[in-house]
Amino acid sequence: MKRAAKTRHRDRQVEGLRVRYREAGTPSSTAVVLLHGAPSSSYSFREVLPVLGEHAYVVAPDIPGFGFSEAPPVAEYAYTYEGLSRVIEALLDELGVTRYVLFVTDYSTPVGYFLATRRPERVLGLVVQNGNAHDAGLGPAWDSARRFWADPTEENRAALPQWLTFEGTRDTYLAGLPAEVAELHPPESWHLDWERLSRPGNTEVYFQFFYDYRKHVARFGEIADYHARWQPPCMVLWGRHDPAFDIAEVLAYHQALATFEAHIFDGGHFLLETHAAEVADLLVTFTRDAIERARVAV
Repeated sequence: MKRAAKTRHRDRQVEGLRVRYREAGTPSSTAVVLLHGAPSSSYSFREVLPVLGEHAYVVAPDIPGFGFSEAPPVAEYAYTYEGLSRVIEALLDELGVTRYVLFVTDYSTPVGYFLATRRPERVLGLVVQNGNAHDAGLGPAWDSARRFWADPTEENRAALPQWLTFEGTRDTYLAGLPAEVAELHPPESWHLDWERLSRPGNTEVYFQFFYDYRKHVARFGEIADYHARWQPPCMVLWGRHDPAFDIAEVLAYHQALATFEAHIFDGGHFLLETHAAEVADLLVTFTRDAIERARVAV
């Protein structure tokens, strides 16, 4: 019978916020850091942690504003990806993690790239799952967002897709999927997300993440420079039915990075809901190789 590490559920007070996180494996200065997308939480990694934890120390925080981490109202806390990256960095410092393989997806991609560009020597490898860092991945579905970012009027906000609803939360998981893939998704995932999002003030927190995403797009040139200079070993995992991020993003990563692999699945935006076992196995191999490369290079 295949072994699996136990997942521990803990919290720490960092940068003035209580941050909830999951971890597996033996604590070490070298780790795998798993950052979730929106509107979910570290719950996304529930099937990956026990497998990966048999081979490495793994940390999966709930980004403040999501999951069980603290979510102060927007009137009291400035939700920016740069600020939240400092919260995650402080958590890693508290845990004694100094080097890591970094997994990002969706709205955690800006958080991860602030970590990577601020302390590039810490990143042993980069895993991107349906996360965008190039213009190639932002197709016509982002036109209304671009108009709002350029001119944040009430009229332009009203023209945005209505995703801050139960139906919109469900569609983040299921939109664009063929029926045989959609039926693989456990419905409790979007029900749990909506339970958190529907708490007073939380949809406005989520909207602040969306609004700050414009600054991530403005950083694409800086991120390209990071890729070119530091050349982090990279693995891209992609659910090909994602309606938000175009599959052209995969090729953009391929053109920028020398050590690169890509795996495209018959899945959607929340790939781990349908392909966790496949992703976990790939992460084990990628992590082992990234840590070994770093050891040899010393």
